[in-house]
Parts: sequence; structure tokens; C-alpha cells
Amino acid sequence: MKKIVAVIPARYKSTRFEGKPLALIMGKPMIKHVYDGVIKSGMLSDVIIATEDRRIYDVCRDFGANAVMTKESHQTGTDRIIEAISGIDADIVLNIQGDEPLVNAEIIEALIKPFGEEDNISYTSVKTHIYSYEEFIDPNNVKVIVDKNNFGIYFSRSPIPYDREKAPNLKDFKGVFGYKHLGFYGYTMEFLMKFGKMNASYLEKKEMLEQLRAVENGYRIKVETVNISTIPVDVPGDIKKVENFILKSYNDKLE
Repeated sequence: MKKIVAVIPARYKSTRFEGKPLALIMGKPMIKHVYDGVIKSGMLSDVIIATEDRRIYDVCRDFGANAVMTKESHQTGTDRIIEAISGIDADIVLNIQGDEPLVNAEIIEALIKPFGEEDNISYTSVKTHIYSYEEFIDPNNVKVIVDKNNFGIYFSRSPIPYDREKAPNLKDFKGVFGYKHLGFYGYTMEFLMKFGKMNASYLEKKEMLEQLRAVENGYRIKVETVNISTIPVDVPGDIKKVENFILKSYNDKLE
């Protein structure tokens, strides 16, 4: 039985939204929403919240989470995760962003599933269909194209694939535009340690997408499809979007 640990990096000093892990969503800190969504999966051995800020640490400890303090100097969430799991016995590590309050068990299990089906899997992620032109062209939504076995070919903030036939009238197209990449990851412990030692790559720096470091270094990322499209909180205005989604989901269940 593989030991699977999920780590939630939660940084206070966000440039666009300082203190966002503690921002209230429906009266509850965002980091609590993330934690509650992750622990709904029964496949995890442990869930760790990794932060550089004592205020986040204290809130997480108060609601019973396993929180750890990490250095302020980390440039990426992956670096923070590597410090948090130092000395921990785990086979698989999940990276669950602390600004994803709509994460659920479907996403967690999709990250884990490939490790039990294929021997050569070292890195996993998830995607969902894009049905909206606005979402397809939005650079804040990362797009991914995959091969026939669902291994990532490329990740980009640009609309990919480019549909030459439909391009002149793409605004009027009805259907699936492509795949949106959701920022959740699974790694074998061995690969994560290698990944942390790799230098930032050319494409990674161009697109500002860390997963391209693995692609450029010849590693494959298995990208499973999920039905949910999450709403990451990047700026204060995203809080209302998340609350509206939660309210709509609740009302739909009542109907």
C-alpha cells in the first residue's frame, strides 16, 4: 500500500492578494475550505499545510490541521513542499494549491489513480474541458494538449490547439474548445526530489509555468480528466466568484 501525503502550500505574502489563505469565504478562511476538500478523500496518509507565516500556522492548528512552518525565501510552492516533507516517509506527494477552495475528492483521486495503473508514472496532473470562448482565450487559464495516452505535450497560457478552420469564427463556435489545466500535481517522492534540483527552464520562464520544466527535461506528465472546473483565488474579486459557485451548487442540490 503506497503512502500518499498531500501538501498545501499557503503563502501569506502574495503580491496580488496579501493574506489570501485567511480571506473569508462564506465566513470560513479559504485555507480551511482547501483543507476540508482535500481530507474528503480517504486515500491519503496525511495532509500537511506548509506556510511561512505564523498567522496562517495558528489558524490551521486551531482547526486541527497538521501545519508546519517553512522558510520565507522559497520562490515556488514546490520548493515549500520539498522543505515540508523533509524527513517524512512517503511514496507519493500531492501538491494542492492553497488558493483552490473548490478542490474535491474527484481531483485528489484523479491525481493518485495513474500511480496504481502504470509502473512508469512519476508526475500527474488534471484537466477539464473548456466550453467557453472567453475561458479559452483568457491567459489566466492555462491550456494543455495531450497525446492519445493523456500525457501532456504542451501547457500554455495561449489558446491551444489553434484551430485553423474555425479560427475566423471561433467566438461563435459551440462545443469543446480544448482542455483547461488545473494546478494540482502528484509526484513520486523520487521524482519530486529530482525536480527540485532542476534549474528553471526556458519555456517555464517564458510561460511562467513550472510544469514545463519537467517537459523540457524529457519527463512525462500524466494528465487525467475531471468533471469539475475550479476557481482559483488570485485577486480579492475572485472571492465573490467562489461564493456564487458554492451558493449555486447548494441551490441546485435543493431543486
